[in-house]
Amino acid sequence: MSEHPAYPVGLRLAGRRVLVLGGGTVAQRRLPALLAAGADVILIAPAVTPSVEAMAESGELRWERRGYRPGDVEGAWYLLIATDDTAVNEAASAEAERLRVWCVRSDDAEAATAWTPATGRGDGVTVAVLTGRDPRRSAAVRDAVVEGLRDGTLAARRHRDRTPGVALVGGGPGDPDLITVRGRRLLAEADVVIADRLGPRDLLDELPPGVEVIDAAKIPYGRYMAQEAINAALVEHARAGRSVVRLKGGDPFVFGRGREEAQALAEAGLPVTVVPGVTSAISVPGAAGIPVTHRGVAHEFTVVSGHLPPDDPRSLVDWPALGALRGTLVLLMAVERMGAIAETLIRHGRSPDTPTAVVQEGTTPAQRRVDATLGTVADRLTEAGIRPPAVIVVGDVVAVP
Repeated sequence: MSEHPAYPVGLRLAGRRVLVLGGGTVAQRRLPALLAAGADVILIAPAVTPSVEAMAESGELRWERRGYRPGDVEGAWYLLIATDDTAVNEAASAEAERLRVWCVRSDDAEAATAWTPATGRGDGVTVAVLTGRDPRRSAAVRDAVVEGLRDGTLAARRHRDRTPGVALVGGGPGDPDLITVRGRRLLAEADVVIADRLGPRDLLDELPPGVEVIDAAKIPYGRYMAQEAINAALVEHARAGRSVVRLKGGDPFVFGRGREEAQALAEAGLPVTVVPGVTSAISVPGAAGIPVTHRGVAHEFTVVSGHLPPDDPRSLVDWPALGALRGTLVLLMAVERMGAIAETLIRHGRSPDTPTAVVQEGTTPAQRRVDATLGTVADRLTEAGIRPPAVIVVGDVVAVP
């Protein structure tokens, strides 16, 4: 046979007769795709596997319990030969050639007039791969392409069926590999990305050139508060028919003001999708080897924002109650106020000897951990030159070996 490459084409088999010879494991693997394509399948075989028999009993295909006879190929659009009888295979193949019916042979690809590609589906795309006489390589390439489409690492932007709107995407704690599969896929589809400073910045380098990236910290505020300006930008771009991703660090609803943005979009009558993210409150301690709970040590953990000092009247944190707790306390945005926080917790009952750890830039290559006690943590932060972003963990779990 010629060494010319195969010509790829998609067959529309709905309602058209497809003949399958043989009812063994090869037919069992190939039949579901033919049935999914809507083909009118006639299967000829003296015996079949239990799975194929179940397809016949359910009415998905017609099974004639006999061997191949000359004339069986007449009227078929497509022929799949999957028997273990070489003479039968050659006779049926010759009949298909004479009748100009495309024929796939499981026993001899070189004698066939068509090859079955390795197929898969990802993100609404059907992938079919042919590598001639190397089906394992075909399957490996297919798997790589499908996985890339599913997790967004393979950029294949939609142009006709994209839905304008806003997706609030949690980017995770910093490592770009810790964004969710759905979040990464939505990023690959975006026209506009409005990103926070603490979002996974490396992901922005992977975006196609035509995507508009807006730094949320640099949106002109004018007479607006910062969050109002961000809300206005989301509404403006979504109303212009663009697919917008609001990329945040961690999870959109964990100190991310994601609910405020969702409310603003809902009030504007715009669709919004919330994609949860891996919160730094759990992932950063974990990356530094600190479990927020541990059997026999801590059965609870509390996550608290430290962006306001304990004596600020705007603070909604019940610091006296936190001082009385014995579980794990995880503090976010607390580096600059850790001295006052530690003093308040000690005053309300927490031991100054409570193990405490600070993890700066967790999950990134710049991650570092500083250990202290609640009574010494403020000084240790200063000595070590710790700067935000950092997660502070207070509790006996810090000392778990």
